[in-house]
Amino acid sequence: MQIYLPIAEVSVNAFLLLGLGGMVGILSGMFGVGGGFLMTPLLFFIGIPPAVAVATEANQIVASSFSGVLAHLKRKTVDLKMGTVLLSGGLIGAALGVVVFNYLKSQGQVDLLVRLCYVVFLGVIGSLMFIESLNAIRKSRKNAGPPKRKKHNWVHGLPLKMRFRVSGLYISVIPPMMVGVLVGILSAIMGVGGGFIMVPAMIYLLGMPTKVVVGTSLFQIIFVTGFTTLLHATTNFTVDIALAVLLLVGGVIGAQIGTRLGTYLKAEQLRILLALLVMMVCAKLALDLLLQPSELFSLGAVEGH
Repeated sequence: MQIYLPIAEVSVNAFLLLGLGGMVGILSGMFGVGGGFLMTPLLFFIGIPPAVAVATEANQIVASSFSGVLAHLKRKTVDLKMGTVLLSGGLIGAALGVVVFNYLKSQGQVDLLVRLCYVVFLGVIGSLMFIESLNAIRKSRKNAGPPKRKKHNWVHGLPLKMRFRVSGLYISVIPPMMVGVLVGILSAIMGVGGGFIMVPAMIYLLGMPTKVVVGTSLFQIIFVTGFTTLLHATTNFTVDIALAVLLLVGGVIGAQIGTRLGTYLKAEQLRILLALLVMMVCAKLALDLLLQPSELFSLGAVEGH
């Protein structure tokens, strides 16, 4: 069943979009990521313009993340205090990111920037997560017990400390704020929730327990991506409601399934699966940038002309 997307100006199979939304929703519930790092490139692959994909995917992330958070709140695995600190930085970062996005869009360079950002960030993060997960699995097989969180590092020497009881931490609010700002910028420019950056940072930089990280990450993602969507809709007019609704329906259902599936896998297994997915998407995007396209020229409206 083909459906015409008015803002994207393309026709796409509605069931394909529902299926993509459901698949990414499952990932959201399992890994504590918004899923945008995977969905946005998938939208590129089926012909959605990058500017529309970025703005619209941020909208879908809100729904799938909200669905996932509800499940984690029931289990009391959400650190609301830490989430609020991350959120304050995220809103600042999102505002900065939209300013950069608007400037590059006016220069006609936003499509290339988005694709390059994906290749660089997904390549680096995927490789680091894969190596770390392999090491963690090897240690667990040697009966060394679960990998211990670092109790003392440079983060603990910073000022403005606050106690986070759910996470069992007493650390400075500066690192969580900085993580939030970075994730906010990525959300605006790349159309992602930023979970693929936030989850490793919360585990290895802040020292949060894995069981709390997933729910807390989703809590912060809801508000940052919601704010990002609002800014894109009012400044760029690139949010396609028809596309967003189809992705949203699939995402909400998938997130509930993913949250349940996540309870059957160990933390190390979850991380290595996420790392493999990240690296696969990165490889596909890199190939698309390097290989000669089937159509060398395309027509499009240029702003101001």
